[in-house]
Amino acid sequence: MDTDDWVDRNRASYDAVAEAYVDLVARGYPARDPHDRALLDLVGELASAVGGGPVADIGCGPGQVAGHLHGRGVDVRGIDLSPRMVAIARAAHPGVRFDVGDMTRLDLPEQSLAGALLWYSLIHVPDAAAPGVVARVARALRPGGVLLLGFQVGDEIRSPTRGYGGIPVTLRAQRRPVARVAGWVREAGLVVDLEAVRDPDADPPEGRVLAHRPG
Repeated sequence: MDTDDWVDRNRASYDAVAEAYVDLVARGYPARDPHDRALLDLVGELASAVGGGPVADIGCGPGQVAGHLHGRGVDVRGIDLSPRMVAIARAAHPGVRFDVGDMTRLDLPEQSLAGALLWYSLIHVPDAAAPGVVARVARALRPGGVLLLGFQVGDEIRSPTRGYGGIPVTLRAQRRPVARVAGWVREAGLVVDLEAVRDPDADPPEGRVLAHRPG
């Protein structure tokens, strides 16, 4: 499967399920999840500690995380592959900038960000392309800038044919060991501050990697 193929499939799938995703996943999040809320708020605090400035939520979906951080006073912007997701995000969070963009091709100026999120968005990028995405984001961080990744833990590729609300999709979703993701982060020149598994007995467990660009 070439890059354009899986990117186009991901875009079309998330356009199709956007409204169902809001109803089933995004609504009330992260306010209803104190663990994730605290970690996401930490990104805002760490970005402020290096002078504030832009935090990019890359793969922002309908904007629930970016909207939350904006409400905490963070200078945040959202980027997502799905035009329908971006339209929903703009309507729900008019004070936040949202743009359509492909994370594998983003033109992020070097040292332009105080922080970045790859929050359950790298899961749709194959292993062959994922390290390049991480490296691109790492270059965009200023010294001290922070990167947070969230993902499902495992070591398998899933290709569901039905998405949120039972809507047909052609997605691929990859579960990865925490060590693999943290390794990509280190290879990109960042310092890993946290490697964690949340709910280790869940199916699937949830991975967390927090890192910063050294000064």
